[in-house]
Amino acid sequence: MRIQFDVTHPAHVHLFRHAIYALCRDGHTVGVTTREKEITTRLLDAYNIEHTVLSTQAETPLGLATEWGLREIRTLRYARKFDPDVIVSRLNPPAVHAAAAVGAGSIVFHDHEQANTLARLTAPLTDRFCTPSGYDADLGEPHRRYEGYHELAYLHPNWFTPDRSVLESHGIDPDDRFFVLRFVSMQAHHDIGRNGLSRRAKKQIATELSKHGTVYVSNEDDLPPAFNAKHVPVPPEDIHHLLAYSSLLVTDSNTMATEAALLGTPVVRSNSFAENGLSNFVELGSYGLVRSFNDETNALNAATEIAQDRSANGTWTDRRDELLETKIDVTSYMLEQIQEVAETNA
Repeated sequence: MRIQFDVTHPAHVHLFRHAIYALCRDGHTVGVTTREKEITTRLLDAYNIEHTVLSTQAETPLGLATEWGLREIRTLRYARKFDPDVIVSRLNPPAVHAAAAVGAGSIVFHDHEQANTLARLTAPLTDRFCTPSGYDADLGEPHRRYEGYHELAYLHPNWFTPDRSVLESHGIDPDDRFFVLRFVSMQAHHDIGRNGLSRRAKKQIATELSKHGTVYVSNEDDLPPAFNAKHVPVPPEDIHHLLAYSSLLVTDSNTMATEAALLGTPVVRSNSFAENGLSNFVELGSYGLVRSFNDETNALNAATEIAQDRSANGTWTDRRDELLETKIDVTSYMLEQIQEVAETNA
């Protein structure tokens, strides 16, 4: 088979990388198109995945419109040259349009309910539109639901085992108590008009947690003055090992909240839409894996409570194990979908 992956965000690298490795090992030809956005290409380089950059993230609405127009042209040009049997992407119209134009199969993996309008417009052009089972909208005949989350494509026990030596190589003792804070800029298209934690709340949380252990912070904006924390000391490709040994994650990021929960790490999630019922967080909350708050004071109180509980990690690990009994290996599911679509379009 000839399989093209379109990777436009750092999270897509994690989602697709094990499928890319597996297809290459099995002798298939894989092409990867990408976008200069945040650390996307850095991650691809770190995982030794060859790729072709088609565009760079623009900073203004007009620039974004121009960029996506260029992506339409360049994705089609790449596909005509590569001649794929299947193009795999997240919800990315240029990839779906290119597949239709060159007669390739199209598979989309999507999990953001906030993008329902774009999903409804795009799904009819695909062969498979794959979402977690809790996704609310019905997207018609191409829609396939699976018992899992995107994050289980790379954090399922079949693909990931926490490694103490990774942390030790960066000067961290996995047996020491430490906490991770992850704050995002809220500039993604699905975050526009929403708010993360305020600077005041970030500082309060860091100060309180520092009473119980070391605080590491990953922040897309500048840290507030006198922030009582250290920058995350591991490179992005090793962040999941850090999360796995952490005593707590506090974040306004949806992706990292899910990742930590699936690693059995206690999670406090707080942003302006934390209690609006996104399907994965409804389920993760029902298992007691993620505590979500719109109110920053409640988030601080929950973080303090967990930090004081020395048995919390064991409790969360048991809850995670119970959840995983109901979920699938998403990379294996992805490979099955690719094989089926390739055979149908042969």
